[in-house]
Order: sequence, then C-alpha cells, then structure tokens
Amino acid sequence: MRGSPALRFFSDNTATACPEILAAIAQANAGLFKAYGDDPWTERLDRAFSDFFATEVRAFAVATGTAANSLALATLSPPYGEIFAHEEAHIAVDECGAPGFFSGGAQLRLLTGEHGRVTPEALRVALDAHPVTVHNVQPSALSLTQATELGTVYRPADVARLCELAHGRGLGVHMDGARFANALAHLGCHAGDITWRAGIDVLSFGATKNGALTAEAVVFFNPKRVADFELRRKRAGHLLSKSRYVAAQLLAYLGSGLWKRNAERTNLLAQSIGRAAGAALLHPVEANEVFVRLGVERRAALRGAGFEFYDWGAESAGEARFVVSWDQPPEDVPALCAALARL
Repeated sequence: MRGSPALRFFSDNTATACPEILAAIAQANAGLFKAYGDDPWTERLDRAFSDFFATEVRAFAVATGTAANSLALATLSPPYGEIFAHEEAHIAVDECGAPGFFSGGAQLRLLTGEHGRVTPEALRVALDAHPVTVHNVQPSALSLTQATELGTVYRPADVARLCELAHGRGLGVHMDGARFANALAHLGCHAGDITWRAGIDVLSFGATKNGALTAEAVVFFNPKRVADFELRRKRAGHLLSKSRYVAAQLLAYLGSGLWKRNAERTNLLAQSIGRAAGAALLHPVEANEVFVRLGVERRAALRGAGFEFYDWGAESAGEARFVVSWDQPPEDVPALCAALARL
C-alpha cells in the first residue's frame, strides 16, 4: 500500500467539520449582532441544552475541551482543594496542569480502575486514607470521563454510585464529556440518565471531536455551582466576543440529531475493528476508540502498510490506539480489519 493515501486513525481531532456545522456558521455570519453572548444564538443555549437533558440547566460556550474541564473544575474546587480522577484521565495526562492553573492551585489525586473507569471502592479507599485537617489539601471534587480515555463507558448505575459516594463526602462531581455523544449512543439511554439524574453537577459537553469546529460547552445541572464561573471564564480569556459562531454550532449539533448520527457511525465502525483485533484487543470497544496490543514488529508492519495511528503506553509494550472519525472514508475500516486479521 506504499504510495497510496494514508489510512488515518490518529484521532477524531483530525476530522473535518460537518457540512451542517459549516452551514450553521454561515447562517450566523449574516448581519451585525451584539458581542460577548448577547446574540440570539448564545441566548438560546440554555433552552436548547435544557430540552436536550430534560431539566433546567445553564450552558456556557467555550472553544476548547481543556478550558471546559478546567473552568468547570475551578468552580468545584478551591485553590487548596483536591480533585479525584482516574490515572488515565485527560485532565491528568493531557492538559499540562490546567486544572491546577485555572483553579489557582488545586491538586489531582489519581485513582486506578480497570478499563479506564473509577470504581467506588477506589474512591472510598482514597477518601478514607486522606486526613482532613488544616495541614492538608481538602477533598473537593470527583471528575469522571464519559466515554473514558480507554474507550469504555460508565452505565447510569455506575455514575449514580460514584456520585452518591462523592456527595456524601462533600465533593462536587464533574463529567468530562469530550466523547459524550459516543457514550450516549452506546448506552442508548436518555442524556439525563448519565448526568443530572445520576448526580452529576457539571458537564464538559464536547462537540469538536464529533463533527464541530472548536465548539464545547460547560453545562451546569446544579445552579448553585455556577457561582463565579462567568468571571473565571472572562479572566481566563474564554469569553468569546463572537460567541454566536460557537453557539450556532452547538444548536445545530443538538437540534438536528447530528450528534447521534455521527456517534453511532463511529461506534459501529470501531466495533468492527475490535472484532478484527481478536485476542489482541485490550479494552471493550464501547465508543470510537480501539486499543490493541500488536507488539513492536507488527505495529511497524501495520505502519509500513500505510496505516497511521498513535502508539499507546510504553514503547516496549507494542500497543496502539485507533480512533474512528465521523468522516472516516468507508473503505478505511475494512482495510484495517483485513490488515489486523493478517497480522
């Protein structure tokens, strides 16, 4: 396959923007409107997200997932607070200390858990081992990733158990939903079942990975948690002057069912890859990510055949991550499946 176009499974961040998203931006680009959120599109966000989740919410547009996560967590944790999260969580591995920066000093306490999921037992043990005195950082928040960094999901009952434990110890609960649509499509439940009904206080709602163009939202299910979020967002440089362009994307994403169409397609294609990987599969495929242990030589052979993907973990482990994008060419996945079967 050398000389042929690369078959790219790097990340859903490499994907294009959907035509519906570009059309929404173009529509918002006609005429002059007030800035900093006083436009018709941004003013409709609260109602659109409230309808989507079937409860009254406050929704705020931001440009990046890192900003969404870190600003949300800054409303849950003071500078002297501690945020509990899985050791593979994006906020722990890929955000350059942003939660601590945006909160003014909060620390992360990392937890183990099979297939990227925090367990109630791991959280309970960590909380029990943590003395709460004036000499220590104070337990303040739990952050869950849905879908997880390893492509798995939390069921509604899983989220509810963790939220009950966290709230019982005085912690707020944040959900990193960069791939929220993929989790929702896999579970087939209502969006409220894995958020506010289960006890989530604030959600980072991602759209960028699923067909949008730099469009994320911070959704508060508990209005008391909004607190100083708006001031923190402004101070952090994430109050967008032309927020109508982000808001228009989010409205189109929610209102047209685009989130579901794209997520269902990528999930289905990822499951095909998972089946082809067979015994080399590392984690259940419940979203659009597939993790495979190939070995160093087979991984190199796959690259030599024209496939592009990220290595995962230690170099010597020979592990790889494949991510299916909403606009993945339909012929790419059968080609990858066939190559994995040959290996």
